[in-house]
Amino acid sequence: MRELLGDEQDELFQRFMDSVHDYAIFLLTPEGIVASWNVGAQRIKGYRAEEIIGRHFSVFYPQEALDRQLPAHGLRTAVQQGQWRDEGWRLRKDGSRFWAHVLISPLLGPNGEVLGFSKVTRDMTEKRESEQRLVQSERNLRLLVETVQDYAIFSLDCHGVITSWNRGAQRIKGYTAQEAIGKHFSVFYEPPDVARGWPQEELAHAAEQGRFEDEGWRLRKDGTRFWANVVITAIKDEHGQLLGFSKVTRDLTERRRHEEQLREREESLRLLVEGVRDHAMFLLDAQGRIKAWNEGGQRLLGYDSSQVLEQDVSMFYPEEDRLAGKPKAELSSAQSAGHLLVEGWRQRADGTRFWAEVTTTRLDGDGATPRGFIRIVRDLTERRRAETLEMEGRRLSEFIAVLSHELRNPLAPIRNAVAILDRFTNDEPQARWCLDLLGRQIGHMTRLVDDLLDVSRITSGKLRLEPVALELNTLVRMAVESAGAMVRQRGHSLSVQLAPVPIQIMGDTTRLTQVVANLLANAAKYTPAPGCVDVSVRQDGEVATMQVSDNGMGMSESLLQRAFKPFVQGVRALDRSEGGLGVGLALVKNIVELHGGSVSAGSAGLGKGTTITVTLPVQKQAAAEASATAQTVVPSPRRVLVVDDHRDAAESLALLLRMSGHDVEVAQDGPMALRTAAAFRPNVVLLDIGLPGMDGYELARRIRELPKLGGVRLIAVTGHGQQADRQAAAAAGLHSFITKPVEPEELARLLSPV
Repeated sequence: MRELLGDEQDELFQRFMDSVHDYAIFLLTPEGIVASWNVGAQRIKGYRAEEIIGRHFSVFYPQEALDRQLPAHGLRTAVQQGQWRDEGWRLRKDGSRFWAHVLISPLLGPNGEVLGFSKVTRDMTEKRESEQRLVQSERNLRLLVETVQDYAIFSLDCHGVITSWNRGAQRIKGYTAQEAIGKHFSVFYEPPDVARGWPQEELAHAAEQGRFEDEGWRLRKDGTRFWANVVITAIKDEHGQLLGFSKVTRDLTERRRHEEQLREREESLRLLVEGVRDHAMFLLDAQGRIKAWNEGGQRLLGYDSSQVLEQDVSMFYPEEDRLAGKPKAELSSAQSAGHLLVEGWRQRADGTRFWAEVTTTRLDGDGATPRGFIRIVRDLTERRRAETLEMEGRRLSEFIAVLSHELRNPLAPIRNAVAILDRFTNDEPQARWCLDLLGRQIGHMTRLVDDLLDVSRITSGKLRLEPVALELNTLVRMAVESAGAMVRQRGHSLSVQLAPVPIQIMGDTTRLTQVVANLLANAAKYTPAPGCVDVSVRQDGEVATMQVSDNGMGMSESLLQRAFKPFVQGVRALDRSEGGLGVGLALVKNIVELHGGSVSAGSAGLGKGTTITVTLPVQKQAAAEASATAQTVVPSPRRVLVVDDHRDAAESLALLLRMSGHDVEVAQDGPMALRTAAAFRPNVVLLDIGLPGMDGYELARRIRELPKLGGVRLIAVTGHGQQADRQAAAAAGLHSFITKPVEPEELARLLSPV
């Protein structure tokens, strides 16, 4: 960031130069062409900047100086000796002459090459005339000098001994005239400067060049230091014989203090910028060329300063953006607005891309054209990757929700049809076998849909538990009774070993039953018949442990490491006609961890069986043991309105309800449902949510507004099962929410009078 500070210093210096009216200060090219122009130069020489920049500086010399080739001599001497001083007549724009003091200094590059010259010209006409008048009226001038308070003005003989002393010298240096006159002027210099002969060297320079100017530390009478600007002028007679020196000293301590403070602030700023490693910060000129580069830029973009300085900023853009003109367009926008914040791909030195936040700020110049731009680049690749993953997760969740809805719709009439056939089929073994098969397959499909939705809820953090006090032995026994039939149907033996004492836990009954069912289903599917499946429960201190073991296919070491990730399955044999989606163990893991427990898998290898171990925290204060006895609900006849645009689902559900003794009407859309409800006056309305024209939520609100239907019971029967759907149903005033396909027992319970 040293370049940036240098530019800032240049700006401050330029402003300082423009405030100097008594000196013409400007730059020359190596050939002597004027390259810059300050206010003092315009005042002294009469040219405006646009009139003189680009012309040769010899335009300021009278013909006699040009005949002597004085301009070229001055440049050569400055290069040979480090600077060239001269006094003589010069020309203004209007042709008038003035006596000028000229200082030309070469500007050298890092390898010593001449980059140009600085030229300082002072109008010495009045001073020259004053010096002439001084010879004629020395007494008056001495009185005038004596009155000056802000400058120490005194004279020296040829050897440096003080011969006169003004009031300003007494005020600045502390010596009276009697104390100072007769002393050597080296008394004002610090001992190291005296030791190296600097006072005598100043006099030698002044004697040789006519004038010498310097800044440095000087001493007062009391030993304190002050920062002095010193001008020593050689006094010569008309024959050039040295008579002595005049010496003008100005106290610039306060100015130096401010300059030091400015340098300290600039250094602090430089260190601050250099210390920023997470942001690339660099300076551009008005054309987009890189002028300064920080360490963060090297870390982020892979280039060091030597590789990027003076290069176009487009080097960081991908090729397609360069071809499209994006680098220039962004600079143009920043120039117009003053500030521009964009995001896009940028390219590192090794060719890799990263997603960047780029801030471009205009640096205003003196005119309409900006001095340049400050650009700050931040790597947002990780944030963009996270946002992309989040967006993909949302899309996946939406896809699963749509998929589950589309799968539930055909399952609903099939489930209803199976329930209807079950009423008629009693003694036919083949028909009973077919019904059992259909029931199992519908149950299997329903579990797959539920598993997909549960995985989606877990990954999006939307799965919620409803914990209550539970007794683990009882929960496992009831879950095994529910899922054990599936294990035995596959030809496996099932053994259960419960803990000898009750184990009290807090948990969600439905979700923990789902854990046991998924583990039994996995064991049954991955164990060739006839196999053995064992379930055990025990308490180890404050931890309850449940294990499900089988003697089936087992797991390899690599599969053990991935078994609890979604959609991971073992090798499926060709003779296995039934499998799953590979989400069962992932659901088990997430549900158990939501309960504060853990789950692990163990296997001695392929063909040697698998053991899944689940641990859950035990409640320290045991809850009162509660027992629940399942009772078959026999509902009383009700007037039921079924609303569903899926004709098979609506008619099959209506037939099933009529067989249970209910009075049923069917409607396929909202307007038809409103007309039917007004005439039929149902006790219960079973309505689908995804209806054409008017959705189920709006229909529910409209039904409640019908005369004498304010107390009707509204139940959503839908293929949409997300948490947001349940919340929307509750907000619309629906009493219950069930997903397709509907279990006959659950439907009977919902139709019972409240």
